[in-house]
Amino acid sequence: MGLQPIPYDCDGQHLTGWLADGSGGEAAGGVLVVHQGMGITDHTKEAAARVAEHGYTAFALDMYGSTATSVEQATALMGALMGDAALLRRRARAGLAQLATLSSGPHAVLGFCFGGIVALEMLRDQAPIACAIACHPSFRKPEGSTGLPHGKVLMMIGDQDPLIPAEDRDAFRAEMDAGGADWQLHIFGGAGHSFTDQAVEALNYPGFRYDAKADARAWAMVFAMLKESLG
Repeated sequence: MGLQPIPYDCDGQHLTGWLADGSGGEAAGGVLVVHQGMGITDHTKEAAARVAEHGYTAFALDMYGSTATSVEQATALMGALMGDAALLRRRARAGLAQLATLSSGPHAVLGFCFGGIVALEMLRDQAPIACAIACHPSFRKPEGSTGLPHGKVLMMIGDQDPLIPAEDRDAFRAEMDAGGADWQLHIFGGAGHSFTDQAVEALNYPGFRYDAKADARAWAMVFAMLKESLG
């Protein structure tokens, strides 16, 4: 599945997303794919292409305007958004607006790692999405976050993920119930952080590792939720 770069702007920041159109010219649901902390990488593009292969229009939005070349740079780029919920929401909405021009909808959000934070924040922002899905998200909230999540939520994490302590799981459950969300939290035994990303071990971070079994199971759940929510 070929990908097409789509330039767009938000608050004067030049951004470049990537379109993978599996609609075949027919009406199809759209999926907003949100990248990990390093920005748009091969992992992001491969995820968009995989979604498109199932007949959806996938758009990998750009939250940064660049791709980080080091963990330090990624930390700074992500930190700027984590420190400003309003800015994060505007960037997410800008990506969703692009998807809306490319697909008639309905729309879903599929996030990875940092992208899971974005997906949940879009729910708190009452964005018009049918469901929010995330693989190995963090449950941290950006500063200034308000509102409660709504709609269908599917989060998938590894029980060995060092970024999600037990208290964060408890807070997630409480927030979902408070918002009346139709939520699921799946925990894969033995899996760490970024279990869908075969390149993650190159970072040499404790607890960050690819897990083929969890990866396959997570993608099966992704497509089941997309079918349920988008058709």
